[in-house]
Amino acid sequence: MSAMDTDEVSVVLPSSTTSGLTLSLHPLPILNISEHLTRLKLQSNSSSPFVLGALLGTQNGREVEIVNTFELATEGTTGNVDHGFLVSRRDQYKQVFPSLEFIGWYTVSQYPTSRHIALHEQFTGYCSTPLLLLLQPNLHLATSSDINAQTLPFKAYEPSVELKDRITRSVYIEVPYAVETGEAERIAVDWTARGGGSGTSLESHLQTQRSAVKMLHERILLLVKYVADVIAGQAKKDHTTLRALAALIASLPATENKAFREEFETEYEDVQLTAFLSALTKSANTLNELVDKHLVLTANREGGMGRRRGLGRQGTGDWDRMH
Repeated sequence: MSAMDTDEVSVVLPSSTTSGLTLSLHPLPILNISEHLTRLKLQSNSSSPFVLGALLGTQNGREVEIVNTFELATEGTTGNVDHGFLVSRRDQYKQVFPSLEFIGWYTVSQYPTSRHIALHEQFTGYCSTPLLLLLQPNLHLATSSDINAQTLPFKAYEPSVELKDRITRSVYIEVPYAVETGEAERIAVDWTARGGGSGTSLESHLQTQRSAVKMLHERILLLVKYVADVIAGQAKKDHTTLRALAALIASLPATENKAFREEFETEYEDVQLTAFLSALTKSANTLNELVDKHLVLTANREGGMGRRRGLGRQGTGDWDRMH
């Protein structure tokens, strides 16, 4: 279970409470979220990593479509959302897809908890009612005979407020959804399921590459053992084999060649210089913003002091005229 699944008090209203939303989920968010979880599992070597991302889509009244997603960054170990990164990435998507808006966020959990409510509060500045999409990897899927059951390990929730015993609290209402695909999406999903243009799965392709590398490694070890045995006098010299080995070694790239080292170092220095220039540009931009803010603050202070001095002189003149 996820680290967020520790609260016992349910924040989801009973199934008798229905949502008025009409929600459509496209295949791309499903693929993105699944890939995000799989990658974090491998990178962190954890079975339940913390997954957090944003939902992009369109909303027309009570009709909502989840079209795309992007991953979110957090600030250190606090678990708070990096709002600067969120705004930057949202604006980048807005430039390419003007019709898409921030409509919610996603994570991986078995059910919503009060910690999800706390995270929800961090997104209300970008959307009045941000949706929550949960990936439930351990959900037992329904059998094919149960045609009314949801067959994907995803659940969507709409935020709401419950009034009980004159006390209000934030809760979630489960929102039923339908998977909607366009012609281009169906082609892309079919192409992905087949493993790309080769018509084979990615796992099969990687397994083939692994077998080829393993066989090459075994052959190299065999040749090294043969040469060592010849040098030690434990194997008969085969001049044809030795000449073939010498020709093979001579055909390998000469990585210690002077010209190669000079070209490699030149390209390495160019890459480093580009990185340094990028860091310098960013630092200069930050310094420029700081100077602008300082000038604005200084101008406001001087303007306020000038107005106070003017009022003081005007008050003295009025007193002199009265006497």
